[in-house]
Amino acid sequence: MIPDWLHILSICMVLTGLGSFLYLLVKVVRHPQHMGVMNVVWPITGLYAGPLAIWFYERYGRLGRDDIAKAAMERDEPMPHMAETPYAAKIGKGATHCGAGCTLGDIIAETLAFMVPAVALWFGYKTIFADKIFAVWILDYILAFLFGIAFQYASIKPMNPDMGAGQALIASLKADTLSLTSWQVGMYGFMALAHFAIFGALLGVALDVSMVEFWAAMQIAMICGFVTAYPVNRWLIGRGIKEAM
Repeated sequence: MIPDWLHILSICMVLTGLGSFLYLLVKVVRHPQHMGVMNVVWPITGLYAGPLAIWFYERYGRLGRDDIAKAAMERDEPMPHMAETPYAAKIGKGATHCGAGCTLGDIIAETLAFMVPAVALWFGYKTIFADKIFAVWILDYILAFLFGIAFQYASIKPMNPDMGAGQALIASLKADTLSLTSWQVGMYGFMALAHFAIFGALLGVALDVSMVEFWAAMQIAMICGFVTAYPVNRWLIGRGIKEAM
């Protein structure tokens, strides 16, 4: 049985995430980012990181506003989001960029598998996997990968207009495959802990997409994904495989 305090906490977490999403959505609509894909990344980051995402945006993300960047370019000065953002924060932005694709893919996959139960069967539930969660994770990864690569392409191609579409796609695969996979490892790790240990063994409840506790757990899982993806992004950026943001 789920205790009342956990249910109330989960509701507060999800509502805070939705509120942060709306706050950041208004910010990027009113003042679009110089790098267009970040107009999607910032609100999605708010869904799971809540007030942390708002702080990160206000401290470093707003420097990437298109009007601020263009004003600096007109003065023949470096764009503030590149010149004034600490290296550690640039790595964090790179991780959230990857994480937005993962988050969007995971939300769609989990919702689709819940609304259309046959989807889990297509990915091995009852034939390969005894537990539905593993089959859905395969769909999670596929959709997260597709969104992640698309987001990476949307950042690489505009920064390299002379690069062909095929080259940009290859560069996107190199930049995001390892980053995305490391994010999913952190996310899967916490969701497995929540599904099997916390809710299954400790509370005796099957964690389900229809429960607010599931989405609160997913918020924590995404933060775990950020933690596991951060050092990988540091390595990728340090090696020049992924561009600093």
